Amino acid sequence: MPNIKIFSGSSHRELSHKIADRLGMELGKVVTKKFSNQETCVEIGESVRGEDVYIVQSGCGEINDNLMELLIMINACKIASASRVTAVIPCFPYSRQDKKDKVGSRAPISAKLVANMLSVSGADHIITMDLHASQIQGFFDIPVDNLYAEPAVLKWIKENIAEWKTCTIVSPDAGGAKRVTSIADRLNVDFALIHKERKKANEVDRMVLVGDVTDRVAILVDDMADTCGTICHAADKLISAGATKVYAILTHGIFSGPAISRINNACFEAVVVTNTIPQEEKMKTCPKIQVRGHSTVLRYRSGVTALSLDTGQGSQHCP
Repeated sequence: MPNIKIFSGSSHRELSHKIADRLGMELGKVVTKKFSNQETCVEIGESVRGEDVYIVQSGCGEINDNLMELLIMINACKIASASRVTAVIPCFPYSRQDKKDKVGSRAPISAKLVANMLSVSGADHIITMDLHASQIQGFFDIPVDNLYAEPAVLKWIKENIAEWKTCTIVSPDAGGAKRVTSIADRLNVDFALIHKERKKANEVDRMVLVGDVTDRVAILVDDMADTCGTICHAADKLISAGATKVYAILTHGIFSGPAISRINNACFEAVVVTNTIPQEEKMKTCPKIQVRGHSTVLRYRSGVTALSLDTGQGSQHCP
């Protein structure tokens, strides 16, 4: 594959290695370090002149440091005369701050700010996965490919849930209704949603179930889970409404704060996530967490770069 270089940021080196291994390539040489005042320093260790460069950096861990590292890496490649720089960001940082919630609110739209920063740093193309809000693509003036975990979700359900033909796909909030209806239609099963009212961020006040889960397996599907208050309350609500088992399938398992203890104490059969965020340490303390065995893979075909989801038995390509 001529003219391609793949570099890894610090956030998720395992995923970067999987991408490179699948392509039969080596990761590019890059050194990242911090000065004593905590400024980030990046040195690209090989020539990128005229090359098609991909930088893999997920929005997880030390998010602000990793975002700054990504911006510096993009700029370093751009001023080193790279032909094109693509930022592969499996979990897009600040994606939940995509709008002002109330009239007169002085809250920032931080997702737009991140989009501006990526563009100004020199990125020519963004590849990401299951954006929290699809309209974030409109914050950019450069091409954005927003990929979906749906093929991997469908495959896992069919392979691991014996009663999937009579299950109910559930959205833990109204915002995810489109996502669950798409999956329910593909499986030809029913769907339900939970309306939630929040006192404040990360704290749910009340939940109302819309739909029937009586004597059925309920599968909660969402794009991300952070402190897991929402999905754990949703699981309790489903069990009290008559569900026999509850699974949760999430694209981005952030799992910060009390998330792990909440999952351990909740009534989930399993909490399934993709590998957009490293989960090795969390899986040691939470046996319910399972990582769906797929990796984001760069392919070069007919001169066009695309991203595919390796689900173990073939791939689902973006257009």
